[in-house]
Amino acid sequence: MIKVTTSSSKICIEACDLTLAYGSRVVMQDMNFKVNSGEVFVIMGGSGCGKSTLLKSMVGLIEPAEGEVLYGGKSFTYADLEEKKTLQRSFGILYQSGALWGSMTLAENLALPLEQYTTLTKFEIREVAAFKLALVGLNGFENYYPSEISGGMRKRAALARAMALDPEVLFFDEPSAGLDPLSSARLDDLILQLRDSLGTTVVIVTHELASIFAIGDHCIFLDVDSKRISAEGAPQELASSVEDQKVVEFLHRRPESMLSI
Repeated sequence: MIKVTTSSSKICIEACDLTLAYGSRVVMQDMNFKVNSGEVFVIMGGSGCGKSTLLKSMVGLIEPAEGEVLYGGKSFTYADLEEKKTLQRSFGILYQSGALWGSMTLAENLALPLEQYTTLTKFEIREVAAFKLALVGLNGFENYYPSEISGGMRKRAALARAMALDPEVLFFDEPSAGLDPLSSARLDDLILQLRDSLGTTVVIVTHELASIFAIGDHCIFLDVDSKRISAEGAPQELASSVEDQKVVEFLHRRPESMLSI
């Protein structure tokens, strides 16, 4: 694996000898990487390489076949159920589809995790929901339903819900999917603003070049053939110094070729 190193800081997440599989079919194997606190960490690679599978293993939706994921030096993979649930409450997840409840208003979507996991009063929950929506530029849209707003606004509303419990780590699965370039760029700017203002660590699965270079601090490239991480480092450094042909083609492809990734 090609690795381009940068300055070190506090480690938030660590994957150790991680192998992911569905039954006998190995998706990725022998993965080792570290995510530093407060950085935007990008998981990239071609279609079918296991990007979303890796993200799911990092949040506990699937169990690794081998190895483990650690948070703050403690094993998440081998933690007991209560410890896992406690740690998962420090995660915020933005799914590719947004996954908002269509029968609920935006405020009600945000209120749901607050009602389940906090002791806030109804008034306080309404205040928090309004504040989170305002953070993503949706002030005044509390009583709108997801079907009544644009795709970009739905993504921002889903981001507000992901932040409802003030997570330490935000996970994004293809956040720009289905968005036009302008909406995608606005979402990138919003992610950076939230990271900078809240100090949140961001892990993002994406194949969008514009996003990778605009917001990525550190990246790993998953190779679908070797089923391993084939390159790691800052995106600009990988683009200028890595010789692995697949990584070069990925990072230097023409914009119209993104549709085939």
